[in-house]
Amino acid sequence: MHCIEINAYAKINLFLEVTARRGDGYHELATLFARVSLCDRLRLEKTKKPGITLKLANSSNLKLSNPADNIVYKAAEKFFAAFDIKPAVKITLRKRVPVGAGLGGGSSDAAAALQGLRRLYGISLKKSLKTLCRLALELGSDVPFFFLGKTFALGRGRGEILSPLKARGSLPQVLLVYPGEPVYTKEVYARLKLGAASEINAKLKDCNKLAKLLEKGCFTASASALLFNRLETPVLPVHKKVAGAKKNLLALGTEAVLMSGSGAVVFALVWNRPAARKMAALLSKRRGYRVFLSNFC
Repeated sequence: MHCIEINAYAKINLFLEVTARRGDGYHELATLFARVSLCDRLRLEKTKKPGITLKLANSSNLKLSNPADNIVYKAAEKFFAAFDIKPAVKITLRKRVPVGAGLGGGSSDAAAALQGLRRLYGISLKKSLKTLCRLALELGSDVPFFFLGKTFALGRGRGEILSPLKARGSLPQVLLVYPGEPVYTKEVYARLKLGAASEINAKLKDCNKLAKLLEKGCFTASASALLFNRLETPVLPVHKKVAGAKKNLLALGTEAVLMSGSGAVVFALVWNRPAARKMAALLSKRRGYRVFLSNFC
């Protein structure tokens, strides 16, 4: 195989609670990941030129001042080192997922790079799975979810301890709003105050209820009361554009509205498809907004 193209899907968090601070600088999480159809796209080609070449297909939207600093480049470096292959590859990245959005765009790109390179070089997934999972975690806490390749999963630990969920029944449209202002994870966690133990325990029960509703085919608008993101507390008072996006979504009449991850994207779950399209059209007129109508995939 000489060339391969692969999608790198975004994610949202239907639930995210931070249960503890860890000694290694990370945090213990309880989250419900959900993969959505908004995606970046990677093209990987074998070349005669030694080394790793990384380029952006749409460089007007994002600058790549030092390719070696990009997580896709780092994923490729780790792959070639782990499997003792001399690198000679060109990777072209077409970005659609906003940066600093809480959608895991970079993490998904890294996971797609690992999977794409494995296929490009004909390496058996069964034989390489343990190594690739290790590389995924080294690259970032969200990368293992994207590498898993499932639509829904509960995440524990840093987010890397995963329990896939099989959803049943009809699922809503996912309306994503990026308000034009990136939010950086490190700053969010620096401002975070943990909830009381009793509150955290109650929220963990809600997370389990949400997972059961998905698996039973009972994920309806009534489940919106179970949606939760602890990171809204340190983000919304500081990032007015993110708070405004949430307010604007709620004003359109949907109750299932939540910030994804550490922000800045706010999403709404809309069970009526024509209504979702109408909401997307209205929000797209707002200056600075990037609006994506997606579905779970």
